[in-house]
Amino acid sequence: QVQLVESGGGLVQAGASLRLSCAASGRTFSSAVMGWFRQAPGKEREFVANIRRSSGKTYYATSVKGRFTISGDTAKNTTYLQMNSLKVEDTAVYYCAAGWRESVQAGQYDYWGQGTQVTVSS
Repeated sequence: QVQLVESGGGLVQAGASLRLSCAASGRTFSSAVMGWFRQAPGKEREFVANIRRSSGKTYYATSVKGRFTISGDTAKNTTYLQMNSLKVEDTAVYYCAAGWRESVQAGQYDYWGQGTQVTVSS
């Protein structure tokens, strides 16, 4: 059974940093595309970043480019999202996802974690 488990969320002040982790189990995702999405209350789930695990190729949403960094640790089967210079508008539930297409669309991902809350206060 494939599982993605996110951790690392919390409550921080604007300007602070957080690192989210997504631990995968049940299969290896060495050739997969791992993505991070987020969903704020009353809004649709939106793409944040993704990484092709085999090549390390990354892609970011414009809103987080330059502040967030996605990376992976193959040995640990874990994907990270380093979030710096956090803004109030980054407040959302953050989800980890796995798929095989380099897509910004949530529907292209086959596996999802349960989400972790990130709250940024002013």
